Amino acid sequence: MSKFNCKTYNKIAKKGLEILESVDISINEDRNVDLLLLRSQNMHDYDFDSTLLAVGRAGAGTNNIPVEKCTKNGIVVFNAPGANANAVKELVISGMLLASRNIYFGLTYVNSLKNTDKDIHEEVERNKSKFKGAELRGKKLGIIGLGAIGVLVANDAAALGMEVLGFDPYISVDRAWGLSTSVKPASNLKNLLSNVDFLTFHMPLNDTTRDFFDFEKMSSLKKGCTVLNFARPEIIVESDLCKALDEKIINKFVTDFPNNTLLERDNVIGLPHLGASTQEAEDNCSIMVSRQLIEYVHRGNIMNSVNFPNCVLEPSSGHRIAIFNENKPNMVGQITAKIADKGLNIIEMMNKSRGEIAYTLVDTIKEPSDDLIDNIKNIDGVLFVRKIY
Repeated sequence: MSKFNCKTYNKIAKKGLEILESVDISINEDRNVDLLLLRSQNMHDYDFDSTLLAVGRAGAGTNNIPVEKCTKNGIVVFNAPGANANAVKELVISGMLLASRNIYFGLTYVNSLKNTDKDIHEEVERNKSKFKGAELRGKKLGIIGLGAIGVLVANDAAALGMEVLGFDPYISVDRAWGLSTSVKPASNLKNLLSNVDFLTFHMPLNDTTRDFFDFEKMSSLKKGCTVLNFARPEIIVESDLCKALDEKIINKFVTDFPNNTLLERDNVIGLPHLGASTQEAEDNCSIMVSRQLIEYVHRGNIMNSVNFPNCVLEPSSGHRIAIFNENKPNMVGQITAKIADKGLNIIEMMNKSRGEIAYTLVDTIKEPSDDLIDNIKNIDGVLFVRKIY
């Protein structure tokens, strides 16, 4: 029997599952669950097994996972940031073309001619001027959020000849290095909004970004701007958006999150949440999060967690203990003192913190006894202890 059992929800790409099975992690066996791997499954009412170590989200967003509850129970939540970035980027570029060249409305018109007695060739030649559009080259694109997806959109739009303005006060150094030199930083948000022909959002959903784009900001837009949302529907105040569309403040709205209210309007182009719906993106997400789960259960390493600090310690020739503890003074001192009391030498050690939580990996020459593990657990402020190997 495999040491670890992984339960899956939704359709997880086979390539990731094969990686798990290759290291003797079983999939969906009828026994206690050590790992969860999912996509969009709502887990807020899920009753977690006491054996659960980690949850892997084969995608970027984790709004369907009770992250705070997981943290309190020592359950690490992983995601796959950037694994679907190229797929979303391509759809954003497609969305701009759909809107600027009136492709959607042209297709709708041509399809309406099916099963009629009209000469379709003559009809389209007579009416094609109704669908005359505009080229992307030379137009200004504003991007709010320069993470993995935003940077790719910026670079490809620039390559198409668009003038790109980016706004992200929290951009990382790595992302900044990845930006094309032709992408210009906006001095402020209002300056960006008032100058662009297209506006696209690439930001996570959190307390700061919820209802971010309201009527006040919409009113600052350049007249005739096309807005695209392939991020999260909740970052836009829908009632304000409808008002801006009805008053022609916004020319067209392209979204991956259509609903009844939005589709009542002719200037809305809705797609059926296709952002990450490519085989390549599903493979990438599944492979990425599977590798992270393996690193965690086999070596204690944490990469791309949304609730615990990233902490990667190269394997040594000894034995490893993983410790979750409160982030307060002298925790490391107390842990190492307990190890020293048992006469164990420490080979390597790493301690990382994130907010009120800290995570410590300790490699010792000799295998730690169950008595030592209990002694560490009994330290005030220690939350969970796991012997890795």
